[in-house]
Amino acid sequence: MKLHTSAPTRGRRWRTRSVLAISTVTMLTLAACGGSDDDGPEASDSGTVAASDINLKSRDEIQDGGTLTLPITEIAEQQNPFQADGNLYTNNVWKLYNPQIVLFDGDGNASFNKDYVTDAKAEDVDGKTVVTYTINDKAQFNDGTPIDWTAFENTWKANKGDAEGYNISSSDGYVLIDSVAKGDSDKQAVVTFKQEYPWWEGLFNFILPPQVKDADSFNTAYLKKLHPEWGAGPYKVDRVDFNSGEVSFVKNEKWWGDEGKLDKFTYRALEGQATINAFQAGEIDAAAVATKDRLQVAQSMGEDKAEIRTAMTPSNYLVTLNADAPTLKEKEVRQAIMTGIDRTQLAKIRFNGLNYTEELPGSFLLFQTQDGYEDNFGAEASFDPEKAKTILDDAGWTEG
Repeated sequence: MKLHTSAPTRGRRWRTRSVLAISTVTMLTLAACGGSDDDGPEASDSGTVAASDINLKSRDEIQDGGTLTLPITEIAEQQNPFQADGNLYTNNVWKLYNPQIVLFDGDGNASFNKDYVTDAKAEDVDGKTVVTYTINDKAQFNDGTPIDWTAFENTWKANKGDAEGYNISSSDGYVLIDSVAKGDSDKQAVVTFKQEYPWWEGLFNFILPPQVKDADSFNTAYLKKLHPEWGAGPYKVDRVDFNSGEVSFVKNEKWWGDEGKLDKFTYRALEGQATINAFQAGEIDAAAVATKDRLQVAQSMGEDKAEIRTAMTPSNYLVTLNADAPTLKEKEVRQAIMTGIDRTQLAKIRFNGLNYTEELPGSFLLFQTQDGYEDNFGAEASFDPEKAKTILDDAGWTEG
C-alpha cells in the first residue's frame, strides 16, 4: 500500500527528513523493504544522509493481506481539511477515504491519480491559465453521486475567500480563479484563472464533496464526525472513536480501481514517548524516531526487532509573519527579523544526535531535489545580527 502525501498549495518549504523505526515483522508482511546492516541512518563523510532509504517495490511484488497500525498525534475534532480548524492530522485521516487527485513522489514532483483524473492540461489563453481536467468515467462518491465538474466548482466556491460564513483554512490560489465550468461533458472541469498561474498543480489536491453545499455543513458537518458516504477510494471507514483517538479503514467494495493490498489500516492517537513505547511493545508497526533519545531507543531494540530507515518528507512547515500587524507592516522590519535568525544553529539543534546534516532550504516554491531549484532565499536572509540592527536603525527603531 502506498501512502501519498498531498502537498499544500503554496508556501515556504522546509525540507526535512523523517527517521522511522519499522517493525521487521511488518516489513516482511508488506514486502516493502529489504534488510539493513546499519544501526542508524547511513551517512556520508559529511554526515548527510542519502536522498532516500526506501526500497521501492512494484505493486505485483507486494503481498496481499495483513494489517497496519500507525501512530498519529491526534484524531482532530475538525475533519474537514478545508476548514480553518483542520490540521495536518485532519489531512492524514481525510486522504485515506477520500479522493487524492494529485499525488507527489519522494522528490515532490506531482502526478495525477488516474483513478480520479485521467488527464489535466494547462494552456495560456489571452494571458490567463486555463486548466482542463478530464475525470475518470467510473469515479463516484460512495453514496453513488458522480465525481464530476461540480466537485471542482464546489471546492473553488468554498475556498475562494468571499463565500459568506465559510471559515476556510486558506484561499491561496483559489482566490485567483475566475471560473470553474463544465467542459465537453459533466466529466470535464475547465478552470480559468484571472492571470497566469504556474502553481495550478497545487490546487484541487483534495476536492470538497458537493454534498457539503453550504456554510453550515462546511463548518460543522465534520465536527467529531467522518462521512464515509461522501468519500471515495480503495478504503472506507471501518470505525472511528474520537474519545480513545482511533480510526480504522477496510477495503471499499465500491472502489473501481485496483484493490487495496492491506486488509485493514488503523491510526492510533499517541504522543511523544507513548509512541516509541507502543512500538517497543509491538502495539504499532512503525514510529518516528527523529530525535536523539527515540533513535537511541530504536537502536537498542536490535535489528531483529526494528529496522531504521530515513527519507525526505516533502511537506511545508510554515512560520508566517502577519504583515498587517502594526509592528510588522514595514518590509524592512520583516527583513531584519529574518536576518536575525540563525537557521544554521536551529538546524544543528534539530539534528542533534541524528548523525545527519543538510543544506538550508532556499526556495519558497521548490525542494532541493526538484528541477529548477535555486537558493534565492539564503542571500536575502543570511544570519547577520549586525546587519539586522542596522536595518532596524535605518527604519527608525531604537534598540531596547
